[in-house]
Amino acid sequence: MTFPVRMPAPRAVLFDLDGTLADTAPDLAAAVNWLRTERGLEPKPYAVLRPTASAGARGMIGAAFGLGPGDDGYEELRLQWFDRYQSAMAVHSTLFGGVVELLDGIQAAGMAWGIVTNKPARFTDPLLPQIGLAHAGCVVSGDTTGFSKPHPAPLLEGARRLDIAPEHCWYVGDDLRDVEAGRAAGMVTVACAWGYCGEIDPATWGADYLLDTPTDLLETLRGLAGAPLKAATA
Repeated sequence: MTFPVRMPAPRAVLFDLDGTLADTAPDLAAAVNWLRTERGLEPKPYAVLRPTASAGARGMIGAAFGLGPGDDGYEELRLQWFDRYQSAMAVHSTLFGGVVELLDGIQAAGMAWGIVTNKPARFTDPLLPQIGLAHAGCVVSGDTTGFSKPHPAPLLEGARRLDIAPEHCWYVGDDLRDVEAGRAAGMVTVACAWGYCGEIDPATWGADYLLDTPTDLLETLRGLAGAPLKAATA
């Protein structure tokens, strides 16, 4: 867990969804392995698929079939994966440990919070109430603004919906593009090491904070707001 020079407490915290607030990889992986089984292929090990979960269809289909956008067969797989995932989005998906307490603590401190995800609204909107996130102050999906992260537009839209200036917001995510988007939007950035994180070491992303657990984030926010901050470790 690493800390920068002391910063003021934010007025709002915006979060990525998959791999940040919610552990959705089990259902994402199940959907892509269903595609493999339908084609007479053995399921891919979950350990191979999990790190790609934050990259959505591109990551999952790439890991499961070795195909990417523009390759023959990719688009068919993407559409079938969407349909399969939509039919079973919340079978095994849950909030990460400590997230409920984190969100309760943010609200108790008088801060707002919201969700900014690259997940399309067709999945985000029905999933959130099923996993206990229906009370988000704002929800910006990957197709809300016409841009997706690392473009800053979705984050700026989240700040606009909360009626809080971007410079008073923090953005928390588990992917390099989350940090890039937050930086471009003028927000303090938090890399969450508890998420999927992909193949690039989050210590190299240049985030303002790199934290190991949701509890670490809560304690950091409490400390900046004036409550005792637990001891930091290098």
